[in-house]
Amino acid sequence: NAVMSVGALRKLSFKAIGLDPRRLSPTFAKKPLAKEPLFKDLATRTKTVIASERSERGNQYQEEWQSGKASSTGTTDCRVAPRGAPRNDGEEITVAPQLMGKRYVVLWADSFSHTLNSDGARAAIELLQRAGYQVLVPPADTCCGLTWITTGQLGTAKKKLEKLLTALAPFAANGIPIVGVEPSCTAVLRSDLEDLLPEDKRTKLIASMTYTLAELLSAPAPIGPGDDLQLPDLSGVNIVAQPHCHHYSVMGWKADEELIKRTGATLTKVSGCCGLGGIFGMEKGHYELSEAIAERRLLPALREAPEGTIYLADGFSCKTQASQFLGKQGVHLSQLLLHGRDLTQ
Repeated sequence: NAVMSVGALRKLSFKAIGLDPRRLSPTFAKKPLAKEPLFKDLATRTKTVIASERSERGNQYQEEWQSGKASSTGTTDCRVAPRGAPRNDGEEITVAPQLMGKRYVVLWADSFSHTLNSDGARAAIELLQRAGYQVLVPPADTCCGLTWITTGQLGTAKKKLEKLLTALAPFAANGIPIVGVEPSCTAVLRSDLEDLLPEDKRTKLIASMTYTLAELLSAPAPIGPGDDLQLPDLSGVNIVAQPHCHHYSVMGWKADEELIKRTGATLTKVSGCCGLGGIFGMEKGHYELSEAIAERRLLPALREAPEGTIYLADGFSCKTQASQFLGKQGVHLSQLLLHGRDLTQ
């Protein structure tokens, strides 16, 4: 961070690697999420749960998925009504996220959340705990390979995804929902995963058990929190929201919009792209186009918003774009629901 904060050094480095020198460098977190006491405690708890509470039938089912013996139909749409997944012998395995009388959820913090901005992940952990969940975390190096997917390095991406499947499939097989933090990475689990590894039947299982935060909080019990969810009163609070393109196109943003409206906030939803598009807007030759796209809707919406307006953007790219062009800092949905109107101060 110190080196890249020096303008001359940043520009020289950016030119060398093909980035536009007018761009600023995203800062790294002072301490990676994996090294924070909160995450370490959750990691230890997760290992204990895996060792003591994973059901025997869930283990058997996970082995069937890994060996390719389980039904290729996968689970039903657990975002609507969680049910068991059919086995080859026609017997239904009941999956429920309340093993040993506890409601579990896996919070999957992606590479962005671990190394660049962990605010959304930390807030999500606290929010889910308040809503009655026992939060579990996979290993910190559980990566979806998005960087390699977007640059066409699919061989490396598939290796990353195979490791991810091994880490996440046991939770999904036991009916424990998986919640993503970064929309583009969550979209990989819901879409790209099956496209890149179509022969691995665990992909359907994980896709069916992966949720956005809003989907989970809006789901019926036992997946959703039910009455344990306490939403903040945001009456009179203005929110400008930029749905991430992957979020909007793959998962949909309806659950988020309805959840925000339940808080009483006045919501302005920005349509279209923020203009950054991951590495695209940072690359040399794309600066003007990236800025022009941002000027179509996002930047005018933020300029015209009343003082104290909260900028809601789950995507790291969407936060970066507004920060670099307007100096407006964005927050994750988890931060909005956890801190409420304190964010306006």
